[in-house]
Amino acid sequence: MQVYKAILKRRSIRRFKPRPVPYRVLKKLINAARLAPSGANLQPCEYIVVSKGSVVDEVFTTLKWAGYIAPSGNPPPGKRPAAYIVVLINTKIRKRWAQADAAAAIENIILTALEEGLGSCWLGSIDRRKLRKILNVPGYCQIDSVVALGHPDEKPVVEPMKDSIKYWKDASGKLHVPKRKLEDILHKDRY
Repeated sequence: MQVYKAILKRRSIRRFKPRPVPYRVLKKLINAARLAPSGANLQPCEYIVVSKGSVVDEVFTTLKWAGYIAPSGNPPPGKRPAAYIVVLINTKIRKRWAQADAAAAIENIILTALEEGLGSCWLGSIDRRKLRKILNVPGYCQIDSVVALGHPDEKPVVEPMKDSIKYWKDASGKLHVPKRKLEDILHKDRY
C-alpha cells in the first residue's frame, strides 16, 4: 500500500472482529515505531505488547473510548481489541519533548498496522495508575498512550467539517468523522 493512500484510508477503529493478532505482526509494529524520528536521537520510547486474553481484558478496563459518542463508542463484548501496544517514555533518557517522539512512533505503528490489514485506535484517556499496576510499569516510565489493535469490524467515513468537530453515528451505526477542508488550513508563503 502506498503511504499517501494509507493515510487517506486510515480511520480510528473501535469495533473489531474476534481474531487474534499474530505476535510476529505486533513485533513488526514495534520495529516500525523504533525507527521513527527521535529528537537528538535519544529514543526514550519503550513499548509493552499486550496480547494475552486475560491481560487484554484488564487493559480494556483502564481505557475511555470515543468521548463524543460515549457510551455508544465503547467496543461491546465480542467487538473489543485483540491486542494493545502501550507506549512508554523512559524519563531516565528524556523528560521534555518526548511526547513528540511518542507521537511519531505511534503514527508508524498505526500506518504499519493498516498495511497489515489491522484497525487501530490511539487512546490517551487512560487510568494510568491502574494500568501501571496491571502491567508493572516502573516509576521512571511515563505511560504516554495506548494503541488498540485488531481486525476491523467497521468502516468510519470522513466528511467535510461543517458546524462541529464532533464525530457521530448515523441510524445504521456508521461512524462519521468531520475533518477541516484542505483550503481552510493550507496557507501558501504567508498566513
